[in-house]
Amino acid sequence: MKQSFFGTDGIRGAYGSEYINDSFAYSLGESVAQWLSTKEETSHVVVVGRDTRLSGENLSHALIAGLDAGGVKVENLGVVPTPLLARSLLSPRYSLGIMITASHNPASDNGFKCLGVGGKKLSTQDEVSLSETLKTFLKEKKSSVASEPTKTASSYVADLKKEYFLSLKSIIPSGLKGWKICVDTANGATCETTPEVLKQLGAEVIARGNTPTGLNINLDCGSEYPKHVMRDVVANQAQLGIAHDGDGDRCILCDENGEQLDGDEILAILGTDLLSRGELLSKTLIATVHSNLGLDQAIKNAGGEVVRTPVGDRHVSEAMKRLGSNLGGESSGHIITPRISPTGDGASAALHVISVMQRTGKKLSELRKVMERYPQAYIAFSVKEKKPIQELRYLQQKIAEVEASLAGKGIVLVRYSGTEMKLRLMVQAHDLKTAEGSLSQLVEAAKKDLN
Repeated sequence: MKQSFFGTDGIRGAYGSEYINDSFAYSLGESVAQWLSTKEETSHVVVVGRDTRLSGENLSHALIAGLDAGGVKVENLGVVPTPLLARSLLSPRYSLGIMITASHNPASDNGFKCLGVGGKKLSTQDEVSLSETLKTFLKEKKSSVASEPTKTASSYVADLKKEYFLSLKSIIPSGLKGWKICVDTANGATCETTPEVLKQLGAEVIARGNTPTGLNINLDCGSEYPKHVMRDVVANQAQLGIAHDGDGDRCILCDENGEQLDGDEILAILGTDLLSRGELLSKTLIATVHSNLGLDQAIKNAGGEVVRTPVGDRHVSEAMKRLGSNLGGESSGHIITPRISPTGDGASAALHVISVMQRTGKKLSELRKVMERYPQAYIAFSVKEKKPIQELRYLQQKIAEVEASLAGKGIVLVRYSGTEMKLRLMVQAHDLKTAEGSLSQLVEAAKKDLN
C-alpha cells in the first residue's frame, strides 16, 4: 500500500516540524478540498475544532484558509472536545471533520485528526487516497496563509454543546444530587464540558486542570498524571475521580479509595453489566491486543467474548460495526459507546460507569473486583529510526522464545508508537516475575538490533 501521512491517531508531531506547521496545514486544507471534490456530492461542508494548545489557533487559521481557497465551506467550532466534533458529524450536512489536537501529548506537539461521515476515523484506504492528494500540494510549497479564517459561529457552537450535553445527561436520567466527583480536565478541551455536565446533573464538582494557558495542556495533569485527582478524591471523600486527556476522547477513573482504574477495568465493569442485563450486542466486547488478559476472563465468566484488534480506536470501531457490538475500547481509556458517541468519549465512559454504580448501589472499589488483572511489565524507549520489526533478527528470535515459554497463558506485544519515535514492549503473564524477566530479555534483544 502507498505511503500515508497518518499514524494510529491522525497526523501528529512537534509544532514547527515538517508536517506540523502553518504551511502544511494550509496545504492539508487545500488537499482536503481537492479530495472532497472527487466525491459524488456537489457541495461540501467541513467542520473544524481544536484543543487548547497555543499552536492550535495558528494551525486552525491556516487549515481553514486552505479549505477556503479550495472552495469548501467551513464551520469553525473553536475549542471543543473531539467527541463533540465527532457527534456533529452524525448530521448529513457535513462531509468531514478535522480536529486539531495531539491528544495526550505535551503542548509542544499538535496534529490533525480527520473524521468522516458519521464521526468515525477515516478508513485506511481514504487516508492513503488523501495522502496522495496532499503530496501534490506539498510540492507547491505554499507559504502564505494570511487570509482571514472563517469566524466561529457562536450560536451554532452553543446549539451543538447543548445537544451534546443532553445526550450525556440522558445516561443518568435520575441526576447526581448528593454526589461529589473530582475531575481533572488536563487544561484541555473538556474544561467547559465535563464539569458543566456533572453540575447540571446536580453533582458537586471538585475541578483541577481547568485553567488552560495554551502551554499547560497535559502538563503534570489529566489522564497521563492521575495521581493528583486520586489524592483529591481521598481528601474530599468523593465517590470517584475522572481524568481526561487533552482532547477528551479518553478517561481514567479512580475509586473512592483513590485507586486508579484504566480502560480495561472500565470495559470490564460496563461489559459485565450489559451482559447481566442481556444488552451486550452479539455478547461481544471489542478490545485491542494491548488489553489485559483479565478482561477476557471477566467477560468470559459473564457469558460473553472479547475480540481483539490492532491498537487504535479506528480498528476497534471497525470491528464493532463488523461484529455488531455496542461496546469497545482500549486500555488507555478510549471507550466507544456508539449510542452516545461514534468515537472514544471520556465523559460518556465515566457517566456510564456512574450509571452502573447507581443501578447496583455498589461503590467503584466493589465494581472493579469483577476483573482480576494479569501481571504486566511494560516499557517504551526512544528510537532514532523505526526499522521494520520483522527485520529485527534478535528481537524476533526472542519473541518466539518468550511466547513458547508462556504456552498461551500470556501475551507479548511489540510495536512502534503511531505518534512518537518510540518502541513499545509489553509482556503479560500469570506472575509478575515471569512478565518482568521476559520483558528484560526482549529489551536486550531489541537494543542489539537497534544499536
